[in-house]
Amino acid sequence: MEQVSWTRMEEGTREDYEFLGSVFHDFTSAAHVDNLVRLLKALEGPNLGYQIDRYGHSLQSASRALRNDESLDLVIGALLHDVGDSIAPANHSAMAASLIQPYVDDETHWVIKHHGLFQGYYYFHHLGGDRDARELFADHPYYESCVRFCAEYDQNCFDPDYPNVAIEDFIPMMEELFSRESRVPGVAPLGMTADSPLP
Repeated sequence: MEQVSWTRMEEGTREDYEFLGSVFHDFTSAAHVDNLVRLLKALEGPNLGYQIDRYGHSLQSASRALRNDESLDLVIGALLHDVGDSIAPANHSAMAASLIQPYVDDETHWVIKHHGLFQGYYYFHHLGGDRDARELFADHPYYESCVRFCAEYDQNCFDPDYPNVAIEDFIPMMEELFSRESRVPGVAPLGMTADSPLP
């Protein structure tokens, strides 16, 4: 396999970085959806006291969104909204939102980023917290969208009898969404030349 000759990035040339960008793009494009599915499947296993595991919860959330004819962005946002539970439990919402941010609309990104706080409406008060903590964002244009997401695609998605859509049926949707060009401004992917326009 061809590789660069240096061990310090400061020694690289434009040609090196164009080459590296091409290799990186080919590798990540081929593996992106598979890697996300592996992250999702890491949620399989113990129910942690619920009637279903977090993987089943994720499939149920996305299945309900799909059957309600939600946008592709929201369906995949629902599928991945808790994907950080196993590796970033203290900030799983922010992690999931970061994973989808380059590819989804601003509303979906905001809803997934804040769903953990908004979901607290259903249980914070039982643990001595403020169930109305979400009111901090009451004037935000996506406030109602996040309230609705938690009501329809999160708090009610722990039903062991609900007929989930199979992960295989979501894969083409994931491939479509993650094949979009990045919407994140100012981020130059490896291999972008100095005269390339930013996305």
